[in-house]
Amino acid sequence: MSIIFHCEHCGKKIEAADNAGGKWGKCPACHNKLYVPGSNSGEELKLAPIDENDQVKQKQLMAETYKITQEILSEREIPNDSAETTAAASEISDKQLTNNIITCLRQMADGELNEAQKTTELITPYGAQAVNILDRIALSEMPEPELADIPGQVLSGLIRKMRDRIS
Repeated sequence: MSIIFHCEHCGKKIEAADNAGGKWGKCPACHNKLYVPGSNSGEELKLAPIDENDQVKQKQLMAETYKITQEILSEREIPNDSAETTAAASEISDKQLTNNIITCLRQMADGELNEAQKTTELITPYGAQAVNILDRIALSEMPEPELADIPGQVLSGLIRKMRDRIS
């Protein structure tokens, strides 16, 4: 006797040898991997059709989940005292900002990424001013003394990465 069943992918009727029961094989029609049931009765297995309403509901739920996830990811915290932040942002000196940038580059080079992230957050409100200082550091023939031991290509990469974060 043989095992007779339908492919769960294409619906074609398949006949398999008794010893194939309980094993995996490929459908001769669609070549998808399928499980050969271990039935020795020789009776054809009846398969229930897929409920299309369930599939539609599942797709709708997945779309809604995706939308909510995207909304959560795009939320940003808005500082309560944004006027104070704006006023403070316009009052930093080039020297202080340069020191912050050098500190951040040093932290990045030393692998202190959490500290570098915190320092970057201090620099970010001064975007254009910080980019000008980064460009000046990148174009200088002699690097700042605190950065002199960092190889030139590595320092250039760190400056590019910091520039991308700021702008």
